[in-house]
Amino acid sequence: MAAQRLGKRVLSKLQSPSRARGPGGSPSGLQKRHARVTVKYDRRELQRRLDVEKWIDGRLEELYRGRESDMPDEVNIDELLELDSEDERSRKIQGLLESCTNPTEDFIQELLAKLRGLHKQPGFPQASHSDDPSLSPRQDRAHTAPP
Repeated sequence: MAAQRLGKRVLSKLQSPSRARGPGGSPSGLQKRHARVTVKYDRRELQRRLDVEKWIDGRLEELYRGRESDMPDEVNIDELLELDSEDERSRKIQGLLESCTNPTEDFIQELLAKLRGLHKQPGFPQASHSDDPSLSPRQDRAHTAPP
């Protein structure tokens, strides 16, 4: 008889409306997600990249003030980090800024200094130079490199 009462008590708790809603009161028994999300990438590295991107945007606005239509669409940090040397990076940045009539040397030197503290982010989609999606970014560059 005591076992029947215990069984009824456990059964009634399992079937109670608060239990049917699931933890956190969410319907259908799904767990409520926590506000904090674990990220695959280092949070400090992402913040540094964001700070550099904001800095680039601000400086480009200063350099191209009054001629925003001449401003480059994008300064891709990952493309710059893929280059082997600072000379290559410098030439790439100079090419992006060729339409700027203001002096760009300070901007280039500061950007190169900021890039020294950054690392290329793995897993970000790469711009493909060829139309073959089966190639990795490295194979793609080798495939489309001039002979």
